This record gives sequence, structure tokens and C-alpha cells, in this order.
Amino acid sequence: MRPQKVDDQQLMAGLMAVLRAKGYDGASLNDLAEATGLKKASLYHRFPGGKKEIVEAVLNYVLDWIKQNISGILLSTDGKPQERLSKTLNNVRALYNDGDSICILRALTNDTGLPLFGLQIEESFQVWLEGFTQLGLDLGFNKSQSERMAREVLIKVQGSLILSKAMDDLTPFQQSLSDIEQIYKH
Repeated sequence: MRPQKVDDQQLMAGLMAVLRAKGYDGASLNDLAEATGLKKASLYHRFPGGKKEIVEAVLNYVLDWIKQNISGILLSTDGKPQERLSKTLNNVRALYNDGDSICILRALTNDTGLPLFGLQIEESFQVWLEGFTQLGLDLGFNKSQSERMAREVLIKVQGSLILSKAMDDLTPFQQSLSDIEQIYKH
């Protein structure tokens, strides 16, 4: 077997960049191939199911990332809750390039994406919510408060990403992460 010219990390980064920018309907196989450095034939070799299989693979990659870098940290018993929050928010900063990148999950909720991938998108958001809910519980908030706070985190992150992009100003995103730290002060 010949070695792969593009490793999985590079592949996913290229695919996500296109899908973030163009969504499911706007992304062509040419765009996806060009962004990964692969020829269309090589892309089809890796993903015989075409664009739908590509997006499913990207969403699985995103879910694994969320499990490892958000909920995995927040659900862990290693470290104090505030330390886990700080580490998680640093990962969120990196994920969204300090607010300069839109969310792949949001990009795929437009047009055809949501009907095709709604369950995968919902699962990713649920895993995110579980982690932040547990953080609230670990800090002594009751279940209802913790669930509300977790939803507020998602709204702050997603809303600030949209606002930051629309206004060409990263301040709303950066401020929202500071606000999230304040939400969990006890």
C-alpha cells in the first residue's frame, strides 16, 4: 500500500475550511479536493460516498474533538473545576481561531445540511452541553441551573462567532469567553 500523501489531520483541516466557508450546498468536490491537496479521484478513493460521506467523516472528527477537548476535560475529575474551565476555553479559542473562524456545526445547519446531518450535529451540541452541565454541578449549582448555564455557553459562543464575523471584529467572541468564566464563578 502506498503511503498517503495527505495525513488525516491535514485532510480534515482542508475539508473543514471549505465546509465552514461554503456549507454543504456551496462546497463542490473540486473545492474540497483543492483544499486538501488531493485530486478528485483520490478524494473519491478515500470517500466513495462522495460529499455526503465527506461531511459525515468531518462531523465524526468534530464530535471526537469535542469529546476530547471540551466535554472530556469538563467531565474529568482531574483538576479543579475552574482549571478545567480555563483549559476548555483555551481549546475553544484555538478551535475558532480566537473568533475568526465560524463554527462548522453552524455552517452545516443551513440549506440541505440540517436535514442530512441534523442528528450528528445535535449529538455534538449535546456532548458539549453535557460537559458544561457537569461543570456547573461540580461547582455546586443545581441541575436546572447547570443546564441553563450550559445552554447559555453555547448561545454565547455561537452568537459571538456570528457577530465577530459580521462586524469583522474579534472582540465579541473574546468578550463572550470572559463572560463564560463569570457565569461559572461561584
